[in-house]
Amino acid sequence: MSAQEQPRPRSLLRLAPLGVFLLLAGLFMGRLYSGDPSRLPSPLIGHRAPAFDLPAIEGYSESKGLSDAELRQGHVSLLNVFASWCGPCREEHRTLMTLSRDQALKAQGVRLYGLSYKDDPANARKFLEDGGNPFAAIGADRLGLTAIDLGAYGVPETYVIDGGGVIRYKYIGPLTPQSVATELLPEIGKALPAAEAKSQ
Repeated sequence: MSAQEQPRPRSLLRLAPLGVFLLLAGLFMGRLYSGDPSRLPSPLIGHRAPAFDLPAIEGYSESKGLSDAELRQGHVSLLNVFASWCGPCREEHRTLMTLSRDQALKAQGVRLYGLSYKDDPANARKFLEDGGNPFAAIGADRLGLTAIDLGAYGVPETYVIDGGGVIRYKYIGPLTPQSVATELLPEIGKALPAAEAKSQ
């Protein structure tokens, strides 16, 4: 049999792994860039927030540091992961300031805390001095390890945590007045009965 007459199944088999790889890569990219990133599930929903004890932002006297013990005091906590170098964090800051002044939330005992993620202290201080400080306390997560333990994908992210320190909800991306009204406030409402039960 001449070389021209020989069948070519082996050459096609050599291309099969490449074809499978390209197919899987396409499926992965499609999943990665489709849908609403705020809907990504968190493995910690329904579990206690991980243990942490973070110092205050260096040189910033307007806030103390933050530990997980603060999240188990019987009140609903909102934990916002932010950074001065994050553009979307700057976009949502006005919304956080509005949340911090919400009298209805205050009456329900809801507290807003911050996690300063991988930020230079001077930049973090300027960010808060320029835009205002909406947080009852801020932990400086200089290495980002606490954010990793929380399962944070990036910044900004906001967690709703009940009075026993259990994470009930996670919102990924910058909060807006609309997302607060349609998503965050209903989740806070769901966490409140759990918070009241824990505090009794």
